[in-house]
Amino acid sequence: MRHLILFCFIIFSLSAYASERNRAEVLREKILSGDTTEVLVVAHRGDWRYAPENSIAAIEHSIAIGVDIVELDLQLSKDSVLFVIHDSKIDRTTNGKGRIGEWTADSLRNLVLKNGAGIRTKNRLPTLEEVMLVAKGRVLVNLDKADRYFDLVMPVLERTGTASQVIMKGNRTPEQNDSLYGKYLGKVIYMPKVRLDKPDSPELIDGYLTKLQSPVFELSYSSDDTINYPMEAREKLKGKALI
Repeated sequence: MRHLILFCFIIFSLSAYASERNRAEVLREKILSGDTTEVLVVAHRGDWRYAPENSIAAIEHSIAIGVDIVELDLQLSKDSVLFVIHDSKIDRTTNGKGRIGEWTADSLRNLVLKNGAGIRTKNRLPTLEEVMLVAKGRVLVNLDKADRYFDLVMPVLERTGTASQVIMKGNRTPEQNDSLYGKYLGKVIYMPKVRLDKPDSPELIDGYLTKLQSPVFELSYSSDDTINYPMEAREKLKGKALI
């Protein structure tokens, strides 16, 4: 009888653990529900003051200090492997030289990253797949410069089981997104980038809300002359999407 009770307790504990949502799922729900009770913190290129930008160490430290979302950038190697790096050239952030598209994946894996002061470290240039496995279940990942590779990104996310924790960022029109990537938009969160100092920004925001039901927006402007419209845009998105 004692062994039976213990066995039942173990089964119950495992079932409860399996049904518990991971942190990434909780954060995703906050975005989809429009929760404004707290501000979600995004680390731009990971915690680049602690470790080289877009490195696994920068992502790990972001998670350790409680960041909700890490923003990362993608570039493509000569043999079509996705690497996490901001620039199209590798000179600034690695010990290599030239365009990343001129290097094969095997060669890129041998490079080391530089920190913010330009000093070489022991950190390696990571692939998207390596990064997503590190982030899996632990933090949301905002992919920038990535929608141009949507057809290559999705197989990686599906293989790693991480599509639901990705926020894909881009500036294509709602119609272009629906036409090109409609089959993916239910799997990832799509965040439109809208420049509020452009004359078509009100129509773009309306289109993203009605056609794509975008739950989150990145809004920017470069001049104080447009200060009125950002306030209007905030009111337009209030209760409909996060900024």
